[in-house]
Amino acid sequence: MKTVLIPDLKPDFPILQRKVNGKPLVYLDSAATSQKPRQVIDAMDNYYKQYNANVHRGVHKLSEEATVAYEEAHQKVADFINAGSKEEIVFTKNATESLNLLMYSYGMSNVSRGDEILLTRMEHHSNLVPWQFLAGKTGARLNFLEIKDGRLVIDSDKFTGKTKIVSVSHMSNVLGTVNDVRKIAKLAHDAGAICIVDAAQSVPHMPVDVNSLGCDFLAFSGHKMLGPTGIGVLYGKKALLEAMSPFLYGGDMIKSVSYEKTEFNDLPWKFEAGTPNIAGGIGMSAAVDYLQDVGMAAVLSHEKRLTEYALSKLSGIKGVALYGPKTAESRGGVVSFNVGKVHPHDASAVLDSEGIAVRGGHHCAMPLMKLLGINSSVRASFYLYNSEEDVDRLVSGIRKVQEVFA
Repeated sequence: MKTVLIPDLKPDFPILQRKVNGKPLVYLDSAATSQKPRQVIDAMDNYYKQYNANVHRGVHKLSEEATVAYEEAHQKVADFINAGSKEEIVFTKNATESLNLLMYSYGMSNVSRGDEILLTRMEHHSNLVPWQFLAGKTGARLNFLEIKDGRLVIDSDKFTGKTKIVSVSHMSNVLGTVNDVRKIAKLAHDAGAICIVDAAQSVPHMPVDVNSLGCDFLAFSGHKMLGPTGIGVLYGKKALLEAMSPFLYGGDMIKSVSYEKTEFNDLPWKFEAGTPNIAGGIGMSAAVDYLQDVGMAAVLSHEKRLTEYALSKLSGIKGVALYGPKTAESRGGVVSFNVGKVHPHDASAVLDSEGIAVRGGHHCAMPLMKLLGINSSVRASFYLYNSEEDVDRLVSGIRKVQEVFA
């Protein structure tokens, strides 16, 4: 991949101008949530100041303007991931809700006793616990693709005639591993199953084309891609969404109601009951604009360069254990590590004292931690506003950790 240099974008992010513990903030926790550029903040502020109104309900000017902006947000997201139309884009609270929606509205109707649900050993709890619940309710069986040297082993024998759902992470939030979803989706379809993709860590950081991937459903969150919290996306093939029952009932998901029966609304509103997160949709729309202005190929290239630099620097520190693929070739901008026997919370606290924000813990992936032989780790995650200087600050911070706990 040709290296593309992104100019310094920190001035666009108000929070990155502050100091923490008297030190300039180095934010390396974007896998948990990203920071927000002024353009996103201003778009949401403008909505509340200029045309705050409910959507799809009023014929007055404010409602019309809000409705247009909210529906345009669906179209922008559809274009961003190359969906067929905005009808295939359902707004939810986050990726977790999107996956739960699928478990209830698709899984409960299409999975029975003796069926199999295929996951991977590197899944976030949000793409594990719902399917555990479904298996418990239906008598289905969970099956898993294994991991070797930080990479997914795509064993075609795991895709059987009993497999009904294959749900996989596009990129691990712990290992940084980017999985071959296109291959997985083909194997799923060949076995007669559907393919669901948890793209919470991929859509914000690389070009994602749902048609190229061949998946049936894809979930991600706005807050990890420069947008606000409380807004997420479920992409689904139109025919599948049309065949599914609604997840929630009432409000905007209704076309007509009598005392005897209800006719549900068209897609995507069929799955968006009640007053939606209008400001969140508008904020995510502005986030999409910002990312497209930078270019997702440039974002990916920038993060690859930072990850390669970080792996090189951290692997040179004696006593630091790194997890995931050893090179940046097949991983995204996430580097998980431990500093000797120092507890990740203690290491994170020392780094915080230096103005460096990382995450310490199990990263909502407790089974994967156990598989790695650890209870938790420190995680540094990069985004388009980070630089090699931030990595250098991290390295200095790790050496401070070693000094404190020597």
